[in-house]
Amino acid sequence: MAPGRTNKRRRLSPPGDEGNGTSKTSKASALNNFYSNASEWDLEQDYERRPRKLGKKDKERTRLPIKTAEGLQNLEEPELEESDSFLGTDGDEEDAASDAEDDMDEDEETPAEEEKPKIPLKLQILQAKEELAKLATLINEDPEEHLGSFKTMAEMVNNGAHVAIKKLALASQAAIFKDVIPGYRIRPLSEGEMTTKLSKEVRKLQNYEQSLLSHYKHYVQKLTELTKSSKASQEEVDPSLKSIAINCACNMLLSVPHFNFRSELLKILVNRLAKRQVDADFIKCRETLEEVFSRDEDGVVSLEAVRLLSKMMKAKEFRINESVLDTFLHLRLLSEFSSKASRDRVDREPEENTFRGKKKQKKEFRTKRERKIEKERKAVEKDMKEADALVSHEERDKNQAETLKLVFGVYFRILKLRIPAFMGPVLEGLAKYAHLINQDFFGDLLEALKDLIGHADRDELEDDVEDEDSESATTSRDSQREALLCTVTAFALLQGQDASKAASTLHLDLSFFIKHLYHSLYSHSINPDIEFNPNKSLRLPDPDDNSSPQQLKRNKVNFQTPTVLLLHCLQSTLLSRAQGIPPPVRVGSFTKRLLTTSLQVPEKSAIATLSLLNQVAKHHANRISSLWHSEERKGDGVYNPYATDIEATNVFAGTVWEGELLRLHYCPQVRDAAVDMEKMISRK
Repeated sequence: MAPGRTNKRRRLSPPGDEGNGTSKTSKASALNNFYSNASEWDLEQDYERRPRKLGKKDKERTRLPIKTAEGLQNLEEPELEESDSFLGTDGDEEDAASDAEDDMDEDEETPAEEEKPKIPLKLQILQAKEELAKLATLINEDPEEHLGSFKTMAEMVNNGAHVAIKKLALASQAAIFKDVIPGYRIRPLSEGEMTTKLSKEVRKLQNYEQSLLSHYKHYVQKLTELTKSSKASQEEVDPSLKSIAINCACNMLLSVPHFNFRSELLKILVNRLAKRQVDADFIKCRETLEEVFSRDEDGVVSLEAVRLLSKMMKAKEFRINESVLDTFLHLRLLSEFSSKASRDRVDREPEENTFRGKKKQKKEFRTKRERKIEKERKAVEKDMKEADALVSHEERDKNQAETLKLVFGVYFRILKLRIPAFMGPVLEGLAKYAHLINQDFFGDLLEALKDLIGHADRDELEDDVEDEDSESATTSRDSQREALLCTVTAFALLQGQDASKAASTLHLDLSFFIKHLYHSLYSHSINPDIEFNPNKSLRLPDPDDNSSPQQLKRNKVNFQTPTVLLLHCLQSTLLSRAQGIPPPVRVGSFTKRLLTTSLQVPEKSAIATLSLLNQVAKHHANRISSLWHSEERKGDGVYNPYATDIEATNVFAGTVWEGELLRLHYCPQVRDAAVDMEKMISRK
């Protein structure tokens, strides 16, 4: 044991020893200094401040245990790789301090990275779709119990994070309202009715209807707010969101036209049609109104829409697109209405004949029991009609009469102002529905039509003189077509009335229109667009035309080719019974000129012209046979083919030499029609 004690003493010897003991004593003194300074160390604080050096795959977990499909996962404490590294040398302490400063800098940068949005936009849109689908499913399952879902969807529109989410919420609301809205109109309740004592079921249904009406009101107000112009609204609305709002308004108007707030939806469409810019939204609104007019049976919706349109046109002073006027041609009342009307009043048929007819009917014998059963049956039918909310014929006629007055008021106001861009659509409508105009208004209308024909002739002459001006004028209006439409309207006024009454009561002088028609036959025969129809004809667009693609693709309503309009006028002039029997000079002059023009017009127009002349030959063969047979000629002098007046042509002094050329026509149908006409003349 002695040697061991001596070794221990040598280790604790003072540093002044010599030899090997000197190095040992220096180490011992350093160790004593280490332990003497250890009392000043704050080991716990240094350990706490010391950064945790983790691997790339291992990260610090700061969350609570999470329950997953594999089970409950607990967070594990990070293991220290070198627990006593802080007890190293001075160089190791400096490395540890530098590492700690670098880690502190990284900790200071982490909050800036957390401020960035964690959820990407695609994920937000996907979550919004799932939320909307969930809300829609709940509402469709039980609308009465999930009325709060409407408010949630409305908040997504008002406080949506992105435009795409707002558009999804708007479209979803429209689809849900179409499914939930009942087939009747909900009447708002007053304060007294809300406090009335009712049964539990009735009160529940009443609360549901009022809540549904309130949510739908807010939805329509939101659509109106989004579709307002940028000048009217304080905030600028995204164009795509505005288009979605317009589409939703159109869909709601087509799906539930009977429900509340129909006027607000119509105002959205009319306000968009008030702008001249033609785009997808404009076309959507116009087509929606046309479909509403064609579907309307009782005339209530049509009357309200026409009233708004006419008011808008007056306020804008008719500075609108011409296609808006074409919507009036889709009204069902114009084809089903039987009474005559103007912009002031409506004439109805007298009821004297119906009273006399009922008086002459023979009564059928019925027993007392049969009469009682019949009376009960009529009472039940009356109750069923009231339950089904059927509109009576009197109310329907009243709505149609008011609508007709508004339409004619717009047409006559445009004729009075003589707006060149609107002459075509207005004359199209008047030519088709002139039989519904009141007789008292014929004189003023005919004078307006004469003035229009005079202006059209002057414009045509100016276009022939100045070629440069003609290019700009022809793009805006067609003077020849307007003159034809005026003539068709004038003849339709007379044909729409009763033939027996027209001959006795009406004194209409249509000689001006007949003279103009005869004078314009030559110019129509050389018109290259005499058979052009924008809806059916195939033609490449003009490279010099500056019209927009939407205007070029627009289908014309009630469009008839110049050939069809010309044949309508000729048939009214030569074959109509409303004007009586035409004089021989008129029939002969038109026949001679039509045979001349048939040599210039295209194939189909020539066939149509010769078929009309065959009908004329069938009815008036004795009056025009002298044109083929010279021995029956009654006139002297020379035929004047360029005379503007029919009586000054001296037509019976000429000969129909065009028939020989028509026999040699390249089209076999034209040749056959010419031969058939000559055979019919020879028989008489």
